[in-house]
Amino acid sequence: MNRRAYVPADTAWHLISLRPQGQHDTLRSAAARAGAHTLAVSPWRLALRSDPATRDQLVAAVQCDRLIFTSPAAAEAAARLLPLATLRNGTVVAVGEGTARVLRRHGAADVQAPKRMDSEGLLALPCMQALQGLQVALITAPGGRGMIAAQVIARGAELQRVDVYERVPLPVTAATLARLDALPTPAVLAVSSGEALETVLPQLPPALLQRWRQMPVVTASDRLSVLARSLGFQQVNTAAGPLPAQLVDAARAVLASAS
Repeated sequence: MNRRAYVPADTAWHLISLRPQGQHDTLRSAAARAGAHTLAVSPWRLALRSDPATRDQLVAAVQCDRLIFTSPAAAEAAARLLPLATLRNGTVVAVGEGTARVLRRHGAADVQAPKRMDSEGLLALPCMQALQGLQVALITAPGGRGMIAAQVIARGAELQRVDVYERVPLPVTAATLARLDALPTPAVLAVSSGEALETVLPQLPPALLQRWRQMPVVTASDRLSVLARSLGFQQVNTAAGPLPAQLVDAARAVLASAS
């Protein structure tokens, strides 16, 4: 591939989004405000678990001393199963401000959220320190956030995990591969999920995979930057956080510095 020089971020550019199907709008809007077009590559769609067993687990979990919501999707799914205004027994903890906003919108009060919006930031909150003998509920989906579960147990708490939604894998279609192959530079890959990145990469043809590894990447955390480098990406940059505006700002900074 003949690589073109990256141009200033006020020129039209592209952002590749690995968000779930139907979850690209906020990133697309932030990118559009920065003059970028978004190409969506969804590794999965999100499916609510609304069976009686899941609902019963959630009802039991609201009695815990701490209720941890690991994503906006977890908060939305829980709100469809149970009125979040009933969460008044324990401390409600969100992994980031986006998750906290969803919880508050659905009636949850006194939501705790870290400024560093990742697992490490959540585990550093004062309310997550003295957990010995407490009951902690993790409201989440299968896979991911293993650090939170392991640390909660290590700190002496009893963990109750409630998977309120699941990720249903989606193949990268031939049409999407064709759009990616024809994508002009400058282009930046946005990564806010390690699982998403690891799901998509094996589906790329070798030549396209090599192109991805050469393009700039912006990640939502230091941990994701380490993962991206381990997967062969050469231009990895860490955004200030996982919010769409933060990822877009990081992408623009990368393009400006490369011009």
